[in-house]
Amino acid sequence: MPHKTFMAFIWPSLLAMVLFIALPILSVGYQSLFIEHKQILIEAETCGPFGCNKEVTVDVEAMADLRAEQPAGRFNGLGTYTNASHLAFDEIGEIFATSENFGEIRNRIMNLPFYKALIFTLAYTFIVTPLVIILGFIIAVVVNSIPKLLKGPVIFFSLLPMLVTPLVGSLVLFWMIDSRGIIGAGLQALFGDPTLSLKASPTLTWITLFVYGVWHSAPFAFVVFYAGLQTVPQDTLESAMVDGASRWERVRFVTIPYLMPLATFIALMQLMDNFRIFEPIIGFSAAASATSLSYLIYNDLRAAESPLFGSAAATSMLTIVGVIILLLPVLRRNWREFNRKT
Repeated sequence: MPHKTFMAFIWPSLLAMVLFIALPILSVGYQSLFIEHKQILIEAETCGPFGCNKEVTVDVEAMADLRAEQPAGRFNGLGTYTNASHLAFDEIGEIFATSENFGEIRNRIMNLPFYKALIFTLAYTFIVTPLVIILGFIIAVVVNSIPKLLKGPVIFFSLLPMLVTPLVGSLVLFWMIDSRGIIGAGLQALFGDPTLSLKASPTLTWITLFVYGVWHSAPFAFVVFYAGLQTVPQDTLESAMVDGASRWERVRFVTIPYLMPLATFIALMQLMDNFRIFEPIIGFSAAASATSLSYLIYNDLRAAESPLFGSAAATSMLTIVGVIILLLPVLRRNWREFNRKT
């Protein structure tokens, strides 16, 4: 294809990527270098019949002028990235210098907000992603083998979790695991413990969030794999059957290798989606036991006195870096396969 023709096709996409992806990321990166202005206070003395009292208030006019002069805030450089709310370099150094064993180091690091959120985010990503791929593939294989008369209803019910908004779905499951809900009441009756609660334990909260993540995302993997199964060469499957291959051997040596590119695609999508987990934490009111990087951004932007734009921007940039690091192995594998084919 001539270069002019190629550029004529690609420039609208490039323009959209620059306007809606590159520029916002650059804007967030710039904002992360600044922090909020220090409040300018006024001390006033009010006197009455019973004496005088001193009151300290914020100089609204001076703060407005300062924000107009420096709308991004005070320049802080990389200080926001290294402070106690993010990478906490000083705090980490102190922990390693003063802790006596690995358990103490782990517990103290878990108390740092960024690392607490990062550990849960990574655990959620690396547990939910493979389970979604495996479960989606199993559902696709099962649905593909059932009679045509039943496929329509089964596909419809299999897609229901994906049709529900994540926040609404998490709220529904939250009510179900409540002590008055069907799951919570059932577990209490099963174990004979009226005080049993899935919400009381951080470990059970994590497991509940993992289960919800798999339940909500598995239909996406099912749809992709089911579409791929329709394109698997029937001649190859019939040849394997003639050669005496069992059903499991046909799936293992024919179907799975053929669908590996789709598995890679699902892995890419799920890694990006799971690394920014947010709605289930809000829906389950699980912030006390499980926080994610996206939740930290949300928490900074809804600060009581003033939104912490610099802190939220720094967490956003660290999240982007984390997603890139997670995707590098998959993208590198795809690049190698592409070079091998060409």
